[in-house]
Amino acid sequence: MKAAVGDRIVTASGVVGGAVRDGIVTECPHGDGSPPYRVRWSDTGEETLVYPGADTIVDQGTQDKAPGGPDQVRQGRALTWDVRITVVESGGSTTAEATVMNGPPDALRGVGHARWSPGDPSVPLIGDEIAAGRALRRLADRLLAVAEADVSAAVGHRAHLHR
Repeated sequence: MKAAVGDRIVTASGVVGGAVRDGIVTECPHGDGSPPYRVRWSDTGEETLVYPGADTIVDQGTQDKAPGGPDQVRQGRALTWDVRITVVESGGSTTAEATVMNGPPDALRGVGHARWSPGDPSVPLIGDEIAAGRALRRLADRLLAVAEADVSAAVGHRAHLHR
């Protein structure tokens, strides 16, 4: 792995469900671009010395060429898509909307609902969790449907993604 000052570095968490971190390389002590790198993390602004492992990619700003060509280039890519979840509770019913804010070109959203049963204790957080979970599930289904249509268009026939 090689990097230069200004490259974006993305590291996946070593724990299931952990956060993915990204930052900008601010210093490469070795002239050949080999690790370690000093990285300023976007989530905290903190600078640390990084010895990247297999869970790390460096985005050097290169563009992938069209797949299948003889001069095809496969470089690492790093994207950040933010999902906003808005939760509204009214009259014993909770509605959540999960929206991809800066991802694919088409706005993707999923909506989920939860309803409080009058015989149950009132715990609003539970309704929030259920509605948000259902909204995220529907958002995931929508994203997979869009990907399936994109694969079909790319290969020239109907494709099916396993869900």
